[in-house]
Amino acid sequence: MIAIRSASPGDVAAIAELMARRRETYERYQPVFWRRAAGAQARHAAFLATLVEDPEAICRVAEREGRFAGFAIASLVPPPPVYDPGGPACTLDDYAVVDDGDWATIGADLLRALTEEAARRGAVQVVVVCGHADEAKREALRLAGLSIAAEWWTAPL
Repeated sequence: MIAIRSASPGDVAAIAELMARRRETYERYQPVFWRRAAGAQARHAAFLATLVEDPEAICRVAEREGRFAGFAIASLVPPPPVYDPGGPACTLDDYAVVDDGDWATIGADLLRALTEEAARRGAVQVVVVCGHADEAKREALRLAGLSIAAEWWTAPL
């Protein structure tokens, strides 16, 4: 049984740990862009704690049989002044599942929960950050009806 609920301060350590593992994976395929800073997990945990407490942020956790299985954190941001999509975007940067095999299920449930809440708050689109080689997440986003709007290309200088 999968349950989606609002994140609480007690979830921050699990979220920070999951994102630390995700950054480690990302760093393997793009070692400069994703290079982890010293103390990154502790810094990220402190930042996540502020988001979980922020009523403007949309923070959700997925549990399977009472155990942490993933999370998603979104914020509503206005469009850049040169674009007019018709309202703010729901931006998901921190968004992960414990097991990559769960992107199509738990990942999709988290995305749906966030986008439904964002739409209630007036968002007109969702923008999700995804590492280029994160194939399981990319496929789940495609299956959910998302498409690529931009890609960032990088090289060390």
